[in-house]
Amino acid sequence: MPKGPVVSDPVSLSEAQTGGRRGALMAIGGAEDKLGRRTVLRTFVSLAGGADARIAVIPTASSLGPEIVDVYDALFRKLGAREVVAVRPETREQAEDPALVGLLDDVSGIFMTGGNQLKLSAIVAGTAFGEAIKAAHRRGVVVGGTSAGASIQSSHMVAFGTGGSTPKQRMTQLAGGLGLVEDVVIDQHFAQRNRYGRLLMLVAQSPGLLGIGIDEDTGAVITEEDGTQLLRVVGRGVVTIFDGRKVVSNAHEARRTTPLLASGVVLHVLPAGSVFDLTGKTLMDSVPPAQQKQEAEVRAVAGRGLKRLARDIAAGDISPSVLRRRRARESHEGEPA
Repeated sequence: MPKGPVVSDPVSLSEAQTGGRRGALMAIGGAEDKLGRRTVLRTFVSLAGGADARIAVIPTASSLGPEIVDVYDALFRKLGAREVVAVRPETREQAEDPALVGLLDDVSGIFMTGGNQLKLSAIVAGTAFGEAIKAAHRRGVVVGGTSAGASIQSSHMVAFGTGGSTPKQRMTQLAGGLGLVEDVVIDQHFAQRNRYGRLLMLVAQSPGLLGIGIDEDTGAVITEEDGTQLLRVVGRGVVTIFDGRKVVSNAHEARRTTPLLASGVVLHVLPAGSVFDLTGKTLMDSVPPAQQKQEAEVRAVAGRGLKRLARDIAAGDISPSVLRRRRARESHEGEPA
């Protein structure tokens, strides 16, 4: 039976397996910390290669000018990246330009900024540029994005919609995403903008989709390990998952904006350090097998020492000085390496 999550060092996720050639995916819920510890962005740079990272920033969703690229250029370089390049298709025609598409050929990381996700989808999805992003992911490039750049990574994308905690008919609408992660829909700014209702609505209408809501300054890192797709949580907030495979709903008959019945949805609220099996849709133990083995060995050594000490005390044949030395030795043996 899966155990509860154990918090781990988020930056150490760069050591996670990426399933051979496929790179990691990183969906960020928006408003990531840019001035403090920068845990989420630091994790992205680490995954992209750290000091060897060459990161393409795609600001297509943003309404801002070159300054949005300037911000991420400064941030990624400050966090150790070797090089940052801007790649900004503004029309579908530009997204078919071989010269622009070719800018993704030799990067180790791709980062899509926030903004209007419907604009991002309308310009990138189904173009040579969109295919180049997917090809880069398949050959090992890390693909990340914040807010709109998170939503487009899924196969189905929230196009727009209202907030609220109650699922209601017509609360939101789906558009096509890049499909980097299949059979899910990703929403962002989740708790901060109260988007529980609209994600529940989507799950009630499409129970085959796993609903993933990501808080601000929080990242969902998705990797493939031994044929299993795993989601790890980093950052300050939580990732909320709705599994509607057994949902009972009236979504097929509800009219206009009436509240929806949604019973039997399985809820997962995952703080930093949690690991979720997207393939089996279950919570995982986030302690790696090697670490579990090491901890078991430490406990076994400590246990044997305590048993010896108990026998010596019971026999009455141990002096105070020997007892002190024994305690020191057992304490040392019980410490993890």
